[in-house]
Amino acid sequence: MMTVQFTCKNCGSGIHVYPSVDAHKIACDVCQVEQVVKFNKEHEEGNLHDCPSCERKDFYSQKDFNRKLGVMLFVLAAIISTVLLWFGINPLWYLSTFVFLYLLDFILFRRLKLIAICYKCQTVFREVSNIQEIQGFNHEMNDRIVYSNHDFQGKPLDH
Repeated sequence: MMTVQFTCKNCGSGIHVYPSVDAHKIACDVCQVEQVVKFNKEHEEGNLHDCPSCERKDFYSQKDFNRKLGVMLFVLAAIISTVLLWFGINPLWYLSTFVFLYLLDFILFRRLKLIAICYKCQTVFREVSNIQEIQGFNHEMNDRIVYSNHDFQGKPLDH
């Protein structure tokens, strides 16, 4: 079953829900502010064609990995390699931290599932049954949607 993670428009907290046609409003657990949502039968079935929050049809897919954790791992590997270099340790040892980081990244990339994210409101959708139809992130589409409110109507950017 598809799960949806909305972002509270008041405090920025995550609001996790299961799609239900009967649900018309969701409330933030932190600040109790309500938000209007429009789920349909497709959402209940796990198909994603329009966003229940902003009603847009523009989504991208990516691996379900916490970006902050990824940056933290890279910074940790950089600090460890710098300390090893500072103490004059054999270069193979401090370079091995990045090899280890690469192997960890490769293993996670193979194991993690794809999620869909709305370009406009950043709502996250997990367990989407039609995830293979959703293309990866496109910087130009993102910029056009976020900065000029362009609506692609779910169609990919063509040049």
